Amino acid sequence: MRSIRRPVLAAAALTAVVALTATGCGPEGNQADGKPSQSADQGSAGGGGFTIPKDIQDKLKEHGVDLDKWKNGEWKNWDKDKWLREASEFINPIIKGLWDPDRASKAKPPKEPTPKDISGDQGRTDPEPRPVQAKAVKPPFGRNAPGLGKIFFDTPEGHAVCSGAVVKDPAHPGKSNLVWTAGHCVHAGKSGGWYRNMIFAPSFNDSGKPAAQLERATREEMFPKGVWWADGASTSNQWISQGGPQGNSVPMAPYDFAIMHVTPEKGAGNKSLEEVAGGAYSVDFNASAIPDISSITAQGYPAEAPFDGSSLQQCTDKPGRLSLAAQKPTMYRIGCLMTAGSSGGPWFAKGSDGKPVLVSNTSIGPRPAGWLAGPHLGPEAKSMYGAMSKKFASQ
Repeated sequence: MRSIRRPVLAAAALTAVVALTATGCGPEGNQADGKPSQSADQGSAGGGGFTIPKDIQDKLKEHGVDLDKWKNGEWKNWDKDKWLREASEFINPIIKGLWDPDRASKAKPPKEPTPKDISGDQGRTDPEPRPVQAKAVKPPFGRNAPGLGKIFFDTPEGHAVCSGAVVKDPAHPGKSNLVWTAGHCVHAGKSGGWYRNMIFAPSFNDSGKPAAQLERATREEMFPKGVWWADGASTSNQWISQGGPQGNSVPMAPYDFAIMHVTPEKGAGNKSLEEVAGGAYSVDFNASAIPDISSITAQGYPAEAPFDGSSLQQCTDKPGRLSLAAQKPTMYRIGCLMTAGSSGGPWFAKGSDGKPVLVSNTSIGPRPAGWLAGPHLGPEAKSMYGAMSKKFASQ
C-alpha cells in the first residue's frame, strides 16, 4: 500500500492568512510562477497588527474576502470554490513574528486517505528496496548539513511542515535566495491552490533540542538563522493541473518538484540566504541513468512517528527505478524509514567534482515507511529553475 509523502499538518485553527492562490505558466508552459510579494508589516491595522497593501486589498475584495476578518486573523474560509486559483500572482506578504515556537510546534502529522496499491503499474520498476534506517545528522545542523532547513506554511487543514534546501542561483553566484522543495509543499494541485504564510527556516533547531524542549524554546533557538518568507514560488504545470494528495491515484509524482525565492523577515545585513545558511547546492538536470548512480543520500525533517520533526535525518542507499505509468518519467527510489515531514527534502548524488549535487527531492513513499521515491529532474524542472532565477535577477 502506498501513499503520497504529504506535508505534515495540524487541525489547529488558522491565525493570519496572507497569500492569494494562483496558477500561471512560465517558459514552455511548464510551471506556475510567483511574482514578488509585498511586505505587510509596515504599520498596524486591526488585531493582526499589520497593514494590507492596496493592491492586495483590491485582489482580496475582488474575490469576496472580508478584509476586517482578514486583518484580525479570522479568515478561516478555505472553501474549495473560493480557494483563489485565478489570480496571476503568488502573494505571501511578511507578518513579523507570526511563526513562533508555539505555532510551529503545532505542525503535526494528519490522518491521511487510504492509499492505493501500485503493484499493477507499468514501466521499468526495480524490486522494492530493503528498508534503510534513517540516521540523525549530528548537530549543529548548519555545520554538518549547511543549507538544509524546514518549510512551514498554512493549509485548509492547519499548520504544515516540509523540508527543503538552498540551491545555487545562476543570477547571483554565492548569494542565492532560492530553496528547492516538493510541489505538494507549495501547491495543493488540481483540488486547490497555493498554500499560505510560507517560510523557510534554515538550520531549524540547529542544536538538536528534543521536541519537549523545543516547546519551551525561544524563537531564536528554534529559528537560529532567521525566518525567510517566500516572495516567489513555482512548481510544474503538471502538478498544478493534475496533482493531489490521494495516495498513488496521483499520477503526477514524477513532476512533484518546486522552487521558492525567499526574503528575510528581519534584515540580514545585506546577506543572502546562501551566506546565512552556510552554503547552496548545484542542481543536476541531466543526472546519469539511475542504474549508474552508486548511491543517493536523502535528508529531511521527518515529523511522523517514530520521529517528531525536531531533528535532521538522512538515509543513504543505491537507487532503483520506480515507474507509476509507462508514459511518465521513471522516479528514483531508495530504501528509507523517514516519515511524513521529510517531503521536499533534497536528494544528493556525487557530482563530477566529488561534491554533492541535488538530483531529486522526497515525493512519495509507503505507509508504514520503508522506502522513498523522488522525481528525476529534467527539462520541466530546469525551465522552472531558470525562470525563477531570471525573475529575481535584478534584485
